Amino acid sequence: MRILQNNWIALFLFLSMTSSLFGMGLRSFVALPVEEGGSVLRFQNIYASKSEVDLFVSSFAYGIDAKQTLLIGMPYRLKPSGDNRQGDLSLLYRYMLMQNDSFEGTSRLALLGGAIIPTESEIDYAAQAGLVYIYFKNRNEIDIDILYKKGFDSRLDAANYDISWQYRLLPSVRDDWGITQELNSVLELNGRWVEGTNITHQVTLGLQWIHANWVLEGGFVKDLNNAKEERYLLSARFHF
Repeated sequence: MRILQNNWIALFLFLSMTSSLFGMGLRSFVALPVEEGGSVLRFQNIYASKSEVDLFVSSFAYGIDAKQTLLIGMPYRLKPSGDNRQGDLSLLYRYMLMQNDSFEGTSRLALLGGAIIPTESEIDYAAQAGLVYIYFKNRNEIDIDILYKKGFDSRLDAANYDISWQYRLLPSVRDDWGITQELNSVLELNGRWVEGTNITHQVTLGLQWIHANWVLEGGFVKDLNNAKEERYLLSARFHF
């Protein structure tokens, strides 16, 4: 009887954690937990209104086991047309250093490491490393990540950070069992830096419509300094 009870508790925790953590930030792909053997595919379109640059970004995550995840991303420039439209391939390995789960929520800390592989022969490689922290409780989720990219030879160093707060608007109270539809608001502070320039700080506002196996999300990004660019993003995620 005790074993059966423990199994039901474990199942409830799995369902509740999976549903809650489908939230994830809009500007980053490194925070989303993926169960062993599971995978996530995201297609995201990002349009910069001032420079009229239109990017299509494909991202894929695969859960090696409970602690290890492989993350892959590649952008493609839709506009402007011309040569070198295919972006560099980003490969990241995530290892969970700490994980504390409970009925109320979870806190997790993971290490990131990998490489950026250029798709053009004249561009050099880069190594990348960083950390991601995830905190979820009740209707709130906070994701914090920082990633440093060390360029080799002529490639410049770069870095980025993302601080994302997701708040569940609907439902106000989640069902005891199963995975239901959810609507989240998203507020983010983001930073992007390339060697030789000042860091660009950004704010992102958005919404997420979450289902059991897919997520639709969109948002508005505003540069707070430097170019003061405005961007619009729309993405769809599929969980397998």
